[in-house]
Amino acid sequence: MTSGRRSIRLLVGAAVLACAGCSSGRVLSAPGPMDQPLSLRMAYSVVRRSPVVHAKWDYTAGVVLDAIDRVATQTQDTALAGYVKRNVDRLVQPDGTILTYNRDELSLDQIEEGGIALTLWERTREPRYRTAVTTLRDQLRRMPRTSEGGFWHKQIYPQQMWLDGIYMAGPFYARYGRAFDEPAAYDDVARQILLAASHMHDPRTGLYWHGWDEARRQIWANPETGVSPNFWGRALGWYAMALVDVLDVLPAAHPERARVLALLQELAPALARVQDPATGLWYQVLDQPERAGNYREASASSMFVYALARGAHRGWLSAEYLDVARRGFDGLVRELVRTNADSTLSLTGVCAVAGLGGAQQRNGSFEYYIGEPVVADDYKGVGPFIMAALELNR
Repeated sequence: MTSGRRSIRLLVGAAVLACAGCSSGRVLSAPGPMDQPLSLRMAYSVVRRSPVVHAKWDYTAGVVLDAIDRVATQTQDTALAGYVKRNVDRLVQPDGTILTYNRDELSLDQIEEGGIALTLWERTREPRYRTAVTTLRDQLRRMPRTSEGGFWHKQIYPQQMWLDGIYMAGPFYARYGRAFDEPAAYDDVARQILLAASHMHDPRTGLYWHGWDEARRQIWANPETGVSPNFWGRALGWYAMALVDVLDVLPAAHPERARVLALLQELAPALARVQDPATGLWYQVLDQPERAGNYREASASSMFVYALARGAHRGWLSAEYLDVARRGFDGLVRELVRTNADSTLSLTGVCAVAGLGGAQQRNGSFEYYIGEPVVADDYKGVGPFIMAALELNR
């Protein structure tokens, strides 16, 4: 066992976690023994801090609820499963209406949480969930696209594809196609993945630029290629997670499966090359570790650990990448996981938010990426950390 893991082998505690909004008044009891898996301990830390996980329908809630549900399924923890369902049901009404969802916004960020609604549909067959996921599927039919058929990231970002959007829509879209027998969904998901690669992949480093502007009009867009100027860690983390989650669903006989798999196999060595040799972590701006202000970032590191570990466990990547993932996870635990006074765990070192363009005139520069706030316990890091811990059985 690494020294990093020993350093946080403290009790999660026998604390009782109030379950706000439970009509029964039942409470959730935290796991007590200090050798409980980190996935379970971090999941219960989220529950303790946030009986209401998030106020609105979007990917921030979706990624952490999906992670907690995976823990609940593997451990057969009905309390965690109930927490997930209650949080979804706060927004998905009995008639399937999704509170806070704006159908006219046409944002891929609102699609991702559909994955956990689809899980609940498959588990319960409650009509509300089918109505909700059908609403989200209908949004994808209405999404504006580039001339080649790539989804704009949002209606307010014209002619732009972002790496983030591949995860926001891809795994849900593929799973919807499987659940409701829509094979054309597989074709469209593969097309989105491959289009992103065709425009945002950098052959020199093997990494991917954050965004691409077909019109080459944005302040961040290269006037010749349309790509943004830097390799932002979390953007590529979303893409890496999308690859493995879509490969889990894409049929073996699908004509584009081999090309999607090849993208994962080409990305893995590029990620290994920019892994910090001292800590096993990955930097906010992936290829510039020596520059002042750059830092080892938790969400991207968690995403890469998850994607590499899952790829190796599925046999899509060689076993050496499982070692890369283990070094990354050990670095997360040693450098960025904190045990709090109440025995909950916190994930520190998470970039709060980053994007391109918009009202803030986000220009994609190195200075922009390192200048965004760095926080603890942001679900965009915590969700992937739980998935990574689960995948590595930590």
